[in-house]
This record gives sequence, structure tokens and C-alpha cells, in this order.
Amino acid sequence: MNILLVEDDDRVAAHITKGLGDAGHAVDVATDGEDGLARILKGSHDAVILDRMLPKMDGISVLRAMRDAGKATPVIVLSALGEVDDRVNGLKAGGDDYLVKPFALSELVARLEAQVRRGAHPAERIKLEFADLVMDLPRREVSRGRRKIDLTPREFLILEYLMRHARQVVTRSMLLENVWKYRFDPQTNIIDQHVSRLRQKVDRPDELTLIQTVRGAGYTLRESD
Repeated sequence: MNILLVEDDDRVAAHITKGLGDAGHAVDVATDGEDGLARILKGSHDAVILDRMLPKMDGISVLRAMRDAGKATPVIVLSALGEVDDRVNGLKAGGDDYLVKPFALSELVARLEAQVRRGAHPAERIKLEFADLVMDLPRREVSRGRRKIDLTPREFLILEYLMRHARQVVTRSMLLENVWKYRFDPQTNIIDQHVSRLRQKVDRPDELTLIQTVRGAGYTLRESD
């Protein structure tokens, strides 16, 4: 899944990002309410994790604004405010779930996946398809035709990113930033190694080639000529 995390505490954001990444999910981070709302309104995230106390625009205001704009993306509110009235206000503002800090990361992941599964339009958010390649996000399953494909969590994230950007050129820098969360080039061939292993699993000799190298640029998911 592609998750938007709106959290201004760097340590909390890093902890959640690592945990969700280990679970096979991609995470975008916004550090204030205004940026978070802008990303929600223009993005296509599967779910949002929203801190309640944020600079520039608080979480409750973000919730109300996104719901008023017609965005039905599932939202889990995170807050140190755990009284009954606090939780009720968060849910009434448009939150789908409310988790009090401190929390167990495993519980956050489970609640997140449950919200996406029960979403109003799950087919739009939880399944990606390209040619005969199908990715079921909450089940963490990939298939090509009748063939099941077993991927590592990192390979799953790479393929998800390629499928979300099908027929577009995805650069190595884009993969480093969005899959590995690196803001710098580690000067290794880590990307090529992972994509090579992914290609061996997705594209068999007797099948149409889907993962293609764009010389000098990166990779793209498209039907071979």
C-alpha cells in the first residue's frame, strides 16, 4: 500500500516509516497540516496516518477539510489525547480509527490494513493490474496469469511503484527516494541488483517482457515492442 503519514515529530515519523516499510508498504511523509492536506487532495494514497497536533493546521481541521472536499481515503488519527471526548471528536471529524500514543507498531499496521480492506471502494485502492500482472495489496500477493509470484518485501515495493507509474520512466533516484527512503545516492548498484531479481521472477522467457530498462535513465513497466 501507499501510505501518507502526516507527523511533525521526526523520531515518531522515522519509527513508523521503518515499521511500515518492513511490512512492505510505501510511505510518504508530510510534517505539517497544510502540506498534509495538499498531498491528500492531490494524491492517490491508499490510507492516511494523521497526527492530531500539527503545526500550521491541526489534524482535526485537516480531517474536516478533506471530507468536505469529498476525499474518502481511510484515516487513522494518532494522538496523545486519549480521553473519550477526544476520541469521539476525532471520529466525528471524519477519522476512521483513533490510536492513542504510545502505541504498538504492529497494532497500527493491523488497523491500517483493516481500514483499507473495509474501504468503500476497495477495488480502486487495493488491487493494481497491468497486462496480465496483478498485485493484491492487502494480501501481499502477486500473480501473472495463473502463476503466483513470491516477492521479498523490497521487491514488492519496487513492483508496486513501477505499477503505479506504468509506462512512465522511473529513475533510480525515484526508487531510492520512494522505496529505500534515501535522500542521497549510496553509490552502489543496489537498485540494479534488486530490479534484476524482480525481473527474473516477473518476466519469464516465454512471457511478454514487462519490466524494461531505459538506457541511461532507469526503468519502466510497459509491454515490449
